[in-house]
Amino acid sequence: MALYIGVMSGTSLDGLDIALIEQTSAIKLIATHYIPMPESLRAELLGLCASGPDEIARSAIAQQNWVQLAASGINTLLAQEQLKPDAIRAIGSHGQTIRHEPARGFTVQIGNPALLAELTDITVVSDFRSRDVAAGGQGAPLVPAFHEALFEERTGNQAVLNVGGFSNLSLIEPNKPVAGFDCGPGNVLMDAWIQQQRGENYDRDGLWAGTGTVQPALLKALLSDPFFTTKGPKSTGREVFNLSWLEQHLSRLAPFAAQDVQATLLELTALTIVESLQSAQTDTQELLVCGGGAHNRTLMKRLAELLPNAKVASTATHGVDPDWVEAMAFAWLAHCCLEGIAANRPSVTGARGLRLLGAIYPA
Repeated sequence: MALYIGVMSGTSLDGLDIALIEQTSAIKLIATHYIPMPESLRAELLGLCASGPDEIARSAIAQQNWVQLAASGINTLLAQEQLKPDAIRAIGSHGQTIRHEPARGFTVQIGNPALLAELTDITVVSDFRSRDVAAGGQGAPLVPAFHEALFEERTGNQAVLNVGGFSNLSLIEPNKPVAGFDCGPGNVLMDAWIQQQRGENYDRDGLWAGTGTVQPALLKALLSDPFFTTKGPKSTGREVFNLSWLEQHLSRLAPFAAQDVQATLLELTALTIVESLQSAQTDTQELLVCGGGAHNRTLMKRLAELLPNAKVASTATHGVDPDWVEAMAFAWLAHCCLEGIAANRPSVTGARGLRLLGAIYPA
């Protein structure tokens, strides 16, 4: 038995998810802690997703602030569980993605793992994506291997959908290697639009989207992006889908009510997930949803409508809290690194082969 901590800070930039897992022959979630992202740090991290003045120094300072936040949360979790640092074998830290351009041969996650090891006195494993990209892969998504391990006893054609800032699918079928890919925007556009229009960080339960009407002309324009016709392996990020991208499309069309834009963005998310799923897996029997999107009732209802022959449900129905799946995944990836277990999947990322993922910063 070994204990690992996973730290995940996703593209939504809403906060840090910290999960403590017990790794034996199975994976068990022991405890969790969440820290909201301070608005000043969120704004700076968002700003670093595009080129700007003095960005090298800004990035260095931002990651120090990110690590201070992560270390504070980890130490709070340890105190909560009455554990000392030496009880934890390693921290798996994803860091914060600020650039993801595998077509140009790089992906950048900041998070100063050396400082995190220093502040927690725990070995840190980080930089999980670079080796897969070096091997010709997308470096994302990395969670399908974890989903496969977590739900390995399931039978039939199953898909696991993570809806964070972006949405990605893991396709789990008997006697086949796991497959998976990014589908496109998850919450990123809906979050950006409601923040601009109403000053709210996200559309709780999808209620605002539910008051609007899908606009076919806008939906058609958004769906024309080449990403949606590209087959996997594929991944994406804020470099492609962002508020400017949306505004460019809106500028070419007649004005729409703000709630109608939100409804159309939700439909974009739902349609691109379902079309991606149906093109890659026939006869899906169950779609398990995790990430923040699992709480969007309007989105969940729409997914169920578009997939009438599949059971659409949160991972909670199988005893796995949807809010903590990704943090658990990076704890598990730390375990794989220390045990010498290859954790990428060429069938997902397109890498030339299996690779060990992560760089180790000893305590």
